[in-house]
Amino acid sequence: MEKSYSAKDIHVLKDLTAVRKRPSMYIGDTSTRGLHHLVNETIDNSVDEALIGFCTSIDVIIHHDDSVTVTDNGRGIPVDLHEEYNLSAVEVVMTKLHAGGKFDGKVYKVAGGLHGVGISVVNALSKWLEVEVRRNGSRYFQRYERGKPVCELKNLGSSGGDDGTGTKVTFKPDSEIFGSYHFDFNVLATRLRELAFLNRGLSLSLTDERTGDEKTFKYEGGIASFLEYINRDKRVLHRPILFEDEKDEVKVEIGVQYNDSYTENIFSFVNNVKTIEGGKHLSGFKAALTRAFNEYGRASSMLKKVSLDGEDVREGLVAVISLKLRDPQFEGQTKTKLGNSEVKGIVESIVREHLWEFLDENPSDANAIIRKALEASRARAAARHAREIVRKKDSFIDSLPGKLADCSEKDPAKKEIYIVEGDSAGGSAKQARDKHFQAILPIRGKILNVEKARLDKILKSNEIRTLVTALGAGVGEDFELQKARYNRVILMSDADVDGAHIRTLLLTFFYRYMPELVSTNHVYIALPPLYMIKKGKETRYAFSDDEYANVLKELNVEEGDVGVKIQHYKGLGEMNPEQLWETTMNPVTRGIKRVNLADAAEADWLFTVLMGEEVAPRRKFIQAHAKEVLNLDV
Repeated sequence: MEKSYSAKDIHVLKDLTAVRKRPSMYIGDTSTRGLHHLVNETIDNSVDEALIGFCTSIDVIIHHDDSVTVTDNGRGIPVDLHEEYNLSAVEVVMTKLHAGGKFDGKVYKVAGGLHGVGISVVNALSKWLEVEVRRNGSRYFQRYERGKPVCELKNLGSSGGDDGTGTKVTFKPDSEIFGSYHFDFNVLATRLRELAFLNRGLSLSLTDERTGDEKTFKYEGGIASFLEYINRDKRVLHRPILFEDEKDEVKVEIGVQYNDSYTENIFSFVNNVKTIEGGKHLSGFKAALTRAFNEYGRASSMLKKVSLDGEDVREGLVAVISLKLRDPQFEGQTKTKLGNSEVKGIVESIVREHLWEFLDENPSDANAIIRKALEASRARAAARHAREIVRKKDSFIDSLPGKLADCSEKDPAKKEIYIVEGDSAGGSAKQARDKHFQAILPIRGKILNVEKARLDKILKSNEIRTLVTALGAGVGEDFELQKARYNRVILMSDADVDGAHIRTLLLTFFYRYMPELVSTNHVYIALPPLYMIKKGKETRYAFSDDEYANVLKELNVEEGDVGVKIQHYKGLGEMNPEQLWETTMNPVTRGIKRVNLADAAEADWLFTVLMGEEVAPRRKFIQAHAKEVLNLDV
């Protein structure tokens, strides 16, 4: 290490070099989320054209080599010379950070890509990128490699009689940045579907050349269609509450509908960008919702001595909040939280006014919602008492007499806990584990189906109280991720119908009452083997029937051959501790699946269908997906 430190040690990263040096500053990370963020940035530019009426269709293609093409029929990126840089406007947009037509508000009054770094960042982080622009009756083309142009902007001549305009961008992410990567069709489909809901009449298509999958999204109903989609297979309490308004150049569009479930689902967007961490617009909406229902309840004599809290009036709520404003202040380039302080008051005022109007004109709907909120209030008081019991330190000692086998590591970031089906398998796991960083919590049987109960009833379950206490982060509105005692929560159950049911029950509980644990990728599923095949000194494990057949073929053996031992594991308890460690618990050799929350709306629907009260949607789902079952337990 040099001790000297002078001017020669100060380095200025020019052009897009800074992006390649610190990609996470611009796209959040270089894992799956950051990878798909590249596509979103490209799509956002096309959607910005749609916002001002110059684009009606956007087509996205995932190619065989995992490159992606985004094509729109907007005006096309300008191709004339930029006087300051003496380069074409296309090249300036593609190679200069903070370059674009969205800063002065003349060309784009509202836009998602306001930072002017989106497409240039995509260019910087791509092995290659090609842009084709249709303008003035001609086609223009330029290619870049790792952010640098490899040719001048070329005029390819007439667009072949097509007098339309538009932009086509094709890029291949750089493996030097992202390593081995794979675009997820469903992740991209989720984003396109949301954009179609938020932009009435805009057609967005997605084609996957790798699999042949195709989807097209177009919704004339806008947010009303969004609510209908989220609440499918749920019992709704009233027709949708829909309103649009504008104040101080902030356009607010909101849809609200209650169902009979016990959880809330709020989806917020600013200039079509999903604000997954909320922000001032969400704070204003929640404040107005609570205030409006309390004021109406008192005026209608439904609430006399009781005041409803925010959690009460949001039970069973589905809401979509979409804002359009000129100068949104997002926290970071990945735009997950809105920071404009003035927006809170604007949204609060608009929501309160229109919600009051609906409640006043629809008293029967208003009464149904307030009755549900009153039930939630009573249940919340009971749940608060139950949580206090769970939180007591003495409860931890009394409720876990030998059940939790904790580890010696003190740093939660280095710890993991296996939630194991059954005491027998729990005993094997305790012997197999690495006591330094692996904890074991056996659970007996199937936990309560939380989809059919409020939290006060849920916390009466001994197994759930034990689970909550062991994790140490609270539950429901009291959940705090930073208090979690383990970095990984791994569900380990038998590879049969009962095991799958137990996993689903646990995942339902985590999703509904510890959602941040799931959304921040802390929940995993263990993958124990189905078979052990031993030939001489060689031992192989197979984790599916197809893999089992392949192993037999590779070893050139058949079932029943002399000298070949085959064990079909019906449950975790059939493996000795050494086998369990080698196949399922050793971080070096094990396989675990991380539970991702790529599509909150779809996840909410899936848990409703699988674990809710209605039988017909569940039967329909099983019939539709029966052929997709990998391991059928009969």
